[in-house]
Amino acid sequence: MSSSDIRGKDLAEGSSRSPGRDQPPSRYESQKRRDWNTFNHYLKNQRPPILLPHCHSNHVLEFLRYLDQFGKTKVHLLGCMFYGQPDPPAPCTCPLRQAWGSLDALIGRLRAAYEENGGSSETNPFASVGIRVYLREVKECQAKARGIAYKKKQKKLANSPSKGDHDDASCPGFLTFS
Repeated sequence: MSSSDIRGKDLAEGSSRSPGRDQPPSRYESQKRRDWNTFNHYLKNQRPPILLPHCHSNHVLEFLRYLDQFGKTKVHLLGCMFYGQPDPPAPCTCPLRQAWGSLDALIGRLRAAYEENGGSSETNPFASVGIRVYLREVKECQAKARGIAYKKKQKKLANSPSKGDHDDASCPGFLTFS
């Protein structure tokens, strides 16, 4: 069997084995490992420390909120004069947060890493409904704060308003934490 046949077989079987032993891991694999180590470090630093088998979606939400302090995306608060403006003309004191896309990608990597490190897909805290709801709220709130209307894509139904049509000025669980 030639090396190209082995590579093709590995790809078809979903193997992560690289064709050359000396090749460094991909950028995605490196980031996934770094994210996994960061999350585990976060759990160990909790008081009391949280063991991975006891980790659940609330711990993941707390971790995402913790990461907000390192964010680089300006998210205008409801009372800000620039709330809803895509290109504000001046700086303001609104907080920097993690961008929705960054959080979504992070959760995807952690979800994969959890299962690669022996976790069950049925108990994966990164795959919980609560995490999906949180990410959707972050996406909607950040879009509103920038003045970009977020409309959920739905199947076309006659005369049915989409869920994103109402003007909900509050962002539950997103803008309230510090």
